Amino acid sequence: MLNRKAMALVMALVMVLLMAVPAFAQEPAQIAVWVAFGTARLDWTTQKAAQFNAAFPQYNVVVEGGLTYEGLDQKIKLAAEQGTLPGIVQYNEVSTTLARDSGNFKSIADALGDRTEVNGIPANFDDFVAPVKNYYTLDGKFTSMPWNASSAVMFSNMNMLKAAGIETIPATWAEMEAACETIMGQDGHPTYCFTWPNHGWFFEQWLAQQNASMANNDNGRSARANEVAFNSDAGYATLSWLKSMYDKGYLYYGGKKDGDSWDYVDQSFLPGTEVAMAIYSSSDTAYYTNTGKTNGFDVAASRLPYNQDAAGGWTGNIIGGGSLWLVNGLTQKQEDGALTFLMWLTNTENAAEWHQITGYFPVRQSSIDLLSTDGWYDVLDAAGTSQVWKDDAAVQAGKGTSWFGANPNFIVAAQQVADSQSTPATQGAVMGAFPDIRSIVTAATDTVLLTPDADVKAILDQAVADATKLLQEYETLNAP
Repeated sequence: MLNRKAMALVMALVMVLLMAVPAFAQEPAQIAVWVAFGTARLDWTTQKAAQFNAAFPQYNVVVEGGLTYEGLDQKIKLAAEQGTLPGIVQYNEVSTTLARDSGNFKSIADALGDRTEVNGIPANFDDFVAPVKNYYTLDGKFTSMPWNASSAVMFSNMNMLKAAGIETIPATWAEMEAACETIMGQDGHPTYCFTWPNHGWFFEQWLAQQNASMANNDNGRSARANEVAFNSDAGYATLSWLKSMYDKGYLYYGGKKDGDSWDYVDQSFLPGTEVAMAIYSSSDTAYYTNTGKTNGFDVAASRLPYNQDAAGGWTGNIIGGGSLWLVNGLTQKQEDGALTFLMWLTNTENAAEWHQITGYFPVRQSSIDLLSTDGWYDVLDAAGTSQVWKDDAAVQAGKGTSWFGANPNFIVAAQQVADSQSTPATQGAVMGAFPDIRSIVTAATDTVLLTPDADVKAILDQAVADATKLLQEYETLNAP
């Protein structure tokens, strides 16, 4: 009798275990995602992760953020040393070579293999707009997933420009100087005419506009860059123009460099009283446009002013922002889940929504088409009649109705890069030690601006010598 009871108990335990096996087998694969963003951008990404998890219960994506790019880079390095990397990490575009050389990541192309979709989500790389696709295609392979793409633009306080009788937003350096002379010659003029963050990305933008590269070997795209080349005529012209505008009292420079230099631009432009124009990133188009409205002035976005004397005129602009990298060494289920999330997060609808809440331009052509169809880029004339936005000529012309009740500010960056010629200069540089090289550029800019009678060429030549030494040291240690 006891044997029968024992047998029954054993059978009952076996049944319980068998019933539990499917539950354990269906535990979702955990996929951690580390991004640099905080506040509203992190909130949006976290909400999207929750939507993804509901649609794909076999995965559980958890997003962490709230750091700067630099802080996130340090966190990634430490995790790599400890073997605790997550499934996906974000890098800004300047760190592309560093991420690739680390050996910690698998290219999107290699992870997909010959598949064109994962879990029903198509890869569809051909839908990415050309400048984005070109930047993140290295050695013929799609490396990381484009996400937050931006370009350099200018925001103008149209109340100030109109008060000075300026109806055309300046598009060239010469027009900037003429506009500043007019603005600063008025009674009750702002403290300064314009400002910009002393961040190396803007110097790179002005080089690209003049079809000049940052580094040799086609900006590091035909072969690894081992020398920098920004002491060209274009580099000299750029620093000389900034110096001239500073010495005339037109340019406000807050004395901070690199990642610390953005806040003083916000603080000087957004109150609506100190400066008339701010050169900035399109990534904050929503913030600048909406804050202007809150503070009682109209903000118009326009393209980054260019050197009208450059040989060949305006060539184009490079992209900025960042991308999402797939960590190497995940389980197959985790890797498939991470790939699915990457493609889902950047699909047509999500890329369009991301653009609307930030100002990062849509990375997919289908997103631009969707926004156009939905009327996001429509312009309302003074009578409230919709005028479909064809290009940014209205904003460039400074017509008062061009920003009346609509969103034309958001199309400027996308059209600027779309209109760019595809050259090694406009594709953007890829090279080692790039973040530190940017700091050398901003230090040189700081010296030029703050040194009376500065020898721009000598300062630029020294910066190139220092940056080349840094790059070659990196190549010695890291080149494959």
